[in-house]
Amino acid sequence: MSETLLQVQDVHAGYGRMEVLRGVSLQVQAGEMVALLGSNGAGKTTLNTVMCGLLPLRSGQVCFDGQDLTGQHYRRVVEAGLILVPEGRKIFPNLDIRENLLLGAYARARDHRPANLERVFELFPRLRERSQQLAGTLSGGEQQMLAIGRGLMAEPRLLILDEPSLGLSPLLVEEMFALIARLREQGLAVLLVEQNVGQSLDIADRAYVLENGAVRFEGKPADLLASDELRRAYLGM
Repeated sequence: MSETLLQVQDVHAGYGRMEVLRGVSLQVQAGEMVALLGSNGAGKTTLNTVMCGLLPLRSGQVCFDGQDLTGQHYRRVVEAGLILVPEGRKIFPNLDIRENLLLGAYARARDHRPANLERVFELFPRLRERSQQLAGTLSGGEQQMLAIGRGLMAEPRLLILDEPSLGLSPLLVEEMFALIARLREQGLAVLLVEQNVGQSLDIADRAYVLENGAVRFEGKPADLLASDELRRAYLGM
C-alpha cells in the first residue's frame, strides 16, 4: 500500500468574513502525481497557502508525512519537505540564477547544496549556461525553470506547482509538462495546481476539481473525461 504523504481533511479557511474554502479534503500518496484543477476564484491558491502554513485554518486538519502541521509556522512546513513553487514564480530579480537557487536550500537540505545545484543544472542546462545572469533578465519560461529549480534545491518530499504553465507560449507549455512528468518518473510526489485541464490530466494519476471552494470531483483522469457534465464544464467538450 502506498504511503500517504499529504492528508487535507475538511478544511475551512478564508479572509475576514469571506469563507473561501468550504470543507476541502484531499490526499497525495508518495510518488503520485495529483492534479488540482479549477477556474480562477475556485480556491486553489487559498488552499496552497493553507497547506503551506501561510494562512490560518478556521477548521480542519493538514497532515504531512505523519506530522500534524495544522496551524504550524511555514518554516516547519518547509523543514518537513512540503515545498511550494508559487504562482507567478516569485523569483528574486536582482539576484543571479545561482543565488536564487541557493536560497531554495536556506531552510532545508543546506548540507546538500552542491549536489542539488548540480542536479538542477542537469535538469535545466540553460540555467547552468546563465548561472551568473540576473534572474530578472530571463524569459518567462526560464524564470519558471528557475522557480522549479529553487524548489528542488530543498529536496522536497512533495512539490506543489501552482500554475506552472501560466503565461508561457504553447511550445514552452509542452516543455513544462514534459518536465513535470519527468519529475514524477524520478519518484517525486507532485501536486499540480492548474487551469490547463487537458495536459494536466494527461500526466496525472488522480485529479480533484475545485469549484467555489469545495471539491466537485475526485478520481482518475479517465473518470473525469467520462463525465459529460464535467467535460462540458472544464474541457469545453
